[in-house]
Amino acid sequence: MAEAVVTATASAVAVEAYKDGRSLFGYISRKFDYASAFEDNYRRLTYEAGKLYARGDDVKAEINANKTKRASKECQLWMCRVEEMESEVSELQLKYQKEIKRRSGFHRFLSRSNLSRCMAKKFEEVHALMQEGKLDNGILVDRPPDHVRILDAPTTIDKPSLHWAVEEILGFLREKNVKRIGLWGMVGTGKTTVMQNLNNNELVAQMFDIVIWVTVSKSWSVEKLQDAIRQRLNLKFDGPLNPIETAQRISKELENTRYLLLLDELWGSIDLAEIGIRDNIKDSRVVLASRFRHVCCEMNVDELVNVKRLSDVDAWRIFEEKVGRDLKLPGIKPIAQQVVKECVGLPLLIDRVARAFKKKDNVHLWRDGLRSLRRWPSVRIQGMDEVLEFLRYCYEDLDSHDKKFCFLYGALFPEDCEIFVDYLLECWKAEGYTDDPKFRDARDRGHNILHDLVSVSLLERSEKRKHIRMNKVIRSMALKISSQSRDDKVLVRTSEGLQEPPNEGEWGCLNRISLMDNKLCRLPDEPNCDNLTTLLLQKNRDLIAIPDAFFLHMQSLRVLDLHETGITSLPSSLSRLHSLRALYLNSCVALLELPPCLEFLQHLEVLDIRGTGICCLPSQIGHLTQLKCLRMSVSNFGLGNPNKGQTRIMEINQFGISNLLMLEELIVDVNPYSRQLDEIFKIVTEQVATFPRLNSLTFFFPEVDCLERFIKTSPSWKETHFAFQFFVGYHDSLKFQILDYFEYQIHRCLKYGKGEGQHPVISEVLRETNVVELTGHRNFLSLSDFGMENMSNLRGCWLEDCEDIECIVDGNSTSTLALESLERMHISNVPQLRSIWKGPVQAGSLGQLTSLILYKCPKLKNIFTGGLIEQLSQLHHLSVEDCDEIEEIIVELNSPNLDPNTLPGLKTIVLQQLPGLRKIATSSSLRWPSLEKIKIISCPFLSRLPFTANNASKLRSIEGEQTWWGSLNWEEGENKHRFESLCIFV
Repeated sequence: MAEAVVTATASAVAVEAYKDGRSLFGYISRKFDYASAFEDNYRRLTYEAGKLYARGDDVKAEINANKTKRASKECQLWMCRVEEMESEVSELQLKYQKEIKRRSGFHRFLSRSNLSRCMAKKFEEVHALMQEGKLDNGILVDRPPDHVRILDAPTTIDKPSLHWAVEEILGFLREKNVKRIGLWGMVGTGKTTVMQNLNNNELVAQMFDIVIWVTVSKSWSVEKLQDAIRQRLNLKFDGPLNPIETAQRISKELENTRYLLLLDELWGSIDLAEIGIRDNIKDSRVVLASRFRHVCCEMNVDELVNVKRLSDVDAWRIFEEKVGRDLKLPGIKPIAQQVVKECVGLPLLIDRVARAFKKKDNVHLWRDGLRSLRRWPSVRIQGMDEVLEFLRYCYEDLDSHDKKFCFLYGALFPEDCEIFVDYLLECWKAEGYTDDPKFRDARDRGHNILHDLVSVSLLERSEKRKHIRMNKVIRSMALKISSQSRDDKVLVRTSEGLQEPPNEGEWGCLNRISLMDNKLCRLPDEPNCDNLTTLLLQKNRDLIAIPDAFFLHMQSLRVLDLHETGITSLPSSLSRLHSLRALYLNSCVALLELPPCLEFLQHLEVLDIRGTGICCLPSQIGHLTQLKCLRMSVSNFGLGNPNKGQTRIMEINQFGISNLLMLEELIVDVNPYSRQLDEIFKIVTEQVATFPRLNSLTFFFPEVDCLERFIKTSPSWKETHFAFQFFVGYHDSLKFQILDYFEYQIHRCLKYGKGEGQHPVISEVLRETNVVELTGHRNFLSLSDFGMENMSNLRGCWLEDCEDIECIVDGNSTSTLALESLERMHISNVPQLRSIWKGPVQAGSLGQLTSLILYKCPKLKNIFTGGLIEQLSQLHHLSVEDCDEIEEIIVELNSPNLDPNTLPGLKTIVLQQLPGLRKIATSSSLRWPSLEKIKIISCPFLSRLPFTANNASKLRSIEGEQTWWGSLNWEEGENKHRFESLCIFV
């Protein structure tokens, strides 16, 4: 048994020894083979690696040659592996160079064998990587769309007239509820520049994943817009898709993307849903630019931004940049300034003109160029056809002959003239283009036309309330169109300093003549003007007399304006103007009476005799049975009469305005200081109250009793269509100052001067009133004395020189909403005022207040007392001036749980002459999300501002004294650095 075990063990050992021997032999043999192939493996590896590198270079070259595509992910991984392989091969090659220098021996044998084996293995890897380098799935794929494609555009930063629009839109882009923003303005105002600066803006790049720019041509289509957006998104379709399918693909692509779509030069409204742009995409926005306001409105924009003309400073800066060094030539700069003036602040026009003038290298060429520019468009100027083409398109695109006429009528006025809207509408009606039996209906129709003309930028709203103007360039185009008309011939020579009228022969074939604002001292004796419908001669102050036969051949005349001339009388030939609809004699101070022949103007609808020397109304005025609008002054009535006006009163009562049963609008001016006409007004009040068609009245009531008599007698004053401006008592001015702060028209106004206490009649009128002004009122402590329930319709309130008032609203005396519709409040020189609100505040009170102005209220210490500030979410403007005891604007002690977003709409803060002011707000936790401008003057103890870069991100203007700014304390230095660039030092 033992022998068997030994034998078996010996046998196993022998087998293992045999195996080990064979293994050892194989090991030594492989070492020998690798060592023998040392040179070959190196050459094979080097050759294969060279092929791999060459393939890599070819792939790189192909990638670099194609700018529209990028390397695929597979290709990028392969290229990375090639780079790694190159490093590994280089390491082996370095080892090879060292190895061949080694001396012979057993260690050299082993070392070469190992290195040869590594090179053989690396060869296999290189070869495999070379095979992968075929990249069967392709080297290139489409690039993802760029985050932003920067556009070549002039910056607006140094041009405030344009940059404000960029900042305004940026502000709207931050608001969650604003999805669409409309930018509009006439051709050449810089809309595209504003849009380009938005596209390039760094803040926009941070707000959105992609910014998409599309220029919409006049011949746009859904397919064209989809194609432009598809290309921007690098969308590829396998086959042709119809517009619905394309819209679905675009919508899907943008589904989880924060995008900003910029649509430039829209000529008409677009259904964005048809293109694939959905409104419900989170944090995405659309900004569109159009020359037409109505296009923006039809696109359902949430906010509108109107780009207006450049300031003179910005216009000059752009022109100077374009022209360059030539402006330094002797005598050029004064001419260049005139050239810029001719461009009326339009960047496009400035650019075209600058290009033309840049070629002119001496003063003679500049002077000649200026003369040509002043004759444009009669004289063609290179590069300006685009402006003329658009303006003509706007004119031709007007959808009615009436609108075209009304537009051309605006060219009868001087360049950049401020045209009073009501006057223009009356002229249109008199000419028959807004004709309607009811004067108010015709005026409404005129407003509709005016709105359309403003919407297409042919007319523009003026900063002056209720005025419009026609751009000089547009006026030139309008006059050219008129000059080419065969049917409507016009002669326009305004503001030229004419002393002599045009030759009598020129008058014959004309339809409209405008010679206003000249120095005419005479007129033709008997011009033959059978077709003349409008004659505008106003503001010829040297014109004293009109020839007796002047009007004999003007039987078609409908509008005659002689206001602010020096005429002393009207000729008897006035009786031949049977078609006359509107006669303006206002401010003819030397005109002392109306002629008896006035009674023959049977179609006269508008008569304005305010500011004349007329001291009585002739009995013949009662024959003007079609008169619908009468504006008159009675300041001179009865003057020079020993009976102190009693005869005149009888004349008015017997023959005067009481017969004007068609009268719809009546304005009666009076000297607000005079008390000698009280009896006249008491009688006229009774007459006026009985006019059956009267729907607009501006009237002076010397006493509250007169007003009471009127409202008791008048059957219509309370009706919603009735507009009034009532002046009660005596005032420094018969003007509503607060109306200048409203952008829209207010129709019901009450001004009560030097009254006392509370009168029931005043409370009754207040119930129907939109704007009230109380001046010099005494013996009342607050507006609550008139009953807050009577002021629910108030939109504006002006309190001035009311010496007894202590608070505006006494919450202890009312349990209802107070001043819930009030938008603007102006409080001036109220010496006893201690607070705006006293007592509890009902939620919703003052909820619509947008502007609060406080001036000379020396005892006012707190503005926003407990509970009041929470109601002022709509406040946009706050101005506090010359209030000595004000220490803090927002007193948070009265509102310990004040919401940080309490004043979300506040845009401007003006603080002046406040010697006691120490704080605007105690805490910096308040946010100022809409604040754009602050002005702080003569507030020496205001040492800290509550604004930071985070809580007032829209702030772009700080006006104040440099010494005050330097003395401010700052918690964070970066806020001072951030805001210092916004400072305007005074």
